[in-house]
Amino acid sequence: MKTVYLAAAAAIALTSCSAGSPDPFVGFGPNPPLKGPTKSLLPTVGVPDVVGWPAGAAPTAPPGFVVTRFAQGLDHPRWLLVLPNGDVLAALSASVPSPADKMNQGIKGFFQKMLMKKVGSAKPSPNRIVLLRDADGDGVAETKTNFATGLNQPFGMTLVGGLLYVANSDGVVAFPYQPGATAVPGRGTKVFDLPGPPINHHWTKNVVASPDQTKLYATVGSNSNIGDNGMENEVGRAAIWEYDIATARARVYATGIRNPNGLDFEPTTGAMWTVSNERDEIGNDLPPDYLTSVKAGGFYGWPYSYWGQNVDKRVKPQNPSLVASAIKPDYGLGAHTASLGLTFYRADAFPASYKGGAFIGQHGSWNRKPLSGYQVVFVPFAGGRPQVPPQAFLTGFLNANDKIQGRPVGVVVDTKGALLVADDVGGIVWRVAPAR
Repeated sequence: MKTVYLAAAAAIALTSCSAGSPDPFVGFGPNPPLKGPTKSLLPTVGVPDVVGWPAGAAPTAPPGFVVTRFAQGLDHPRWLLVLPNGDVLAALSASVPSPADKMNQGIKGFFQKMLMKKVGSAKPSPNRIVLLRDADGDGVAETKTNFATGLNQPFGMTLVGGLLYVANSDGVVAFPYQPGATAVPGRGTKVFDLPGPPINHHWTKNVVASPDQTKLYATVGSNSNIGDNGMENEVGRAAIWEYDIATARARVYATGIRNPNGLDFEPTTGAMWTVSNERDEIGNDLPPDYLTSVKAGGFYGWPYSYWGQNVDKRVKPQNPSLVASAIKPDYGLGAHTASLGLTFYRADAFPASYKGGAFIGQHGSWNRKPLSGYQVVFVPFAGGRPQVPPQAFLTGFLNANDKIQGRPVGVVVDTKGALLVADDVGGIVWRVAPAR
C-alpha cells in the first residue's frame, strides 16, 4: 500500500508540470485545434475534493434566468425523463467496478477509485427510479415516490405509447404505464439484451425512441480506454444499437463511438445526434469529447483513430481500412469534459436564441489539469448545424477553490419549457426557468 501512495504522489508531482490550456472552451467548435499526442510516465490526474452545496446555494445561470431546486435529497440521480402529464422520472444508479476490468488496476485505477469514493459512487447502486411530482406547478416537486425498484443500474428511459422502456446496464426492459401512475410493478419485461458484465467498463446505457416511435436506439460505451481489456470484449460496444419495435429485431446502428450517452433528434432535420467521451492519456487537450450527427452504418474511429483519421499509435494491431472510413465528428466539446447529457430545446419559454439549440451536461474531468467540464453548455444551431460560440449556460458546480459542489449529468426540458438538470453528486434536480 505504501508503494501505491508513493506512486500516487509521484503522479501528482509529475502532472502538475504538464497542465492543459486554462481556456474553458479550448477544444470546442467544428474545427478544434489538435495538438500532437503527448506521453508521460504516469497519467495526468486531478481528483478534486467534494464539498457539496451549501444551504441555499445553486449553480449560476445567465442573467434573466432563475435556478431552483426542483427536487433534492436524491440518491445519485443520473438521468431524467419528463412524462406527458409533467411528472419527472429520475434514474438513481451508481458504478459497480469489475475485478476483471484492467482499467481498475494500477495508478489510473487507483485515482478512478479515489474519485468514485469522493463523489459517492463507490457504494451499492440504488437501482431504482423515483417519480417527482410538482402538483401545484410552482417549480418544486412536493412528492417523491419509488416508481420502479430492483433494477440493474438503470439509466436511460423513454415512453412509447403505453410502454415505458428503461435501459439497464445489460439491456432494455419495459413496463406498462398508465398516465398519472406513481409506481409500476415488478422489474420489467426484457425487450432486448445489450453488451454488459462481467467487465462493463462504461456501464451507463441510454435509450430513446425515434421521432416516429417505431424504433428504439440504445447507447453502449466501450469496455476500456483503447481496447485495453482485449478487442474480444468490445464486440457490440462503443456503438449505438437500433431496435425495431414491430419486428423485435436489434442491430448495431453505428460504431467507433467510445462512450455515447446523450441521444436526441435535431428538430429541423430529424437527424440523430449524440455526445461522446473520448479516450485518455494522450494529452490534457487531446482529443476533444464531441457532439456529432450519427449516420446509419457510420464508423467514428474508436479505438484506432480519433477526430477522423488521426491514428492512435498505441492501438495494436491497427485497422487501416476502418480508419480510412472514420467519420470526423461535427463539433468538439473540449477534452476530458465527460459530456453526457444532451437535449435539443424545442419549447418557447426561453429567449428565441435558444430555440433549436442543444444543451449538454458535462460531468467533468478527473484526468486533466486544470479541470474541465463541470457545467451545462449550450450550443446554438442554425440550419440543422451547430454554431459558435458555445455558451456556458449553468456553472458553479466547482466552487472558487475548484472543489466539487455537484456534477451535472442528464438534461431535459419540462412541460413548461424549463431546463431540468440531474446533479448526481449534489443529489439534486435543478430547474432553470426564465425569471418573471
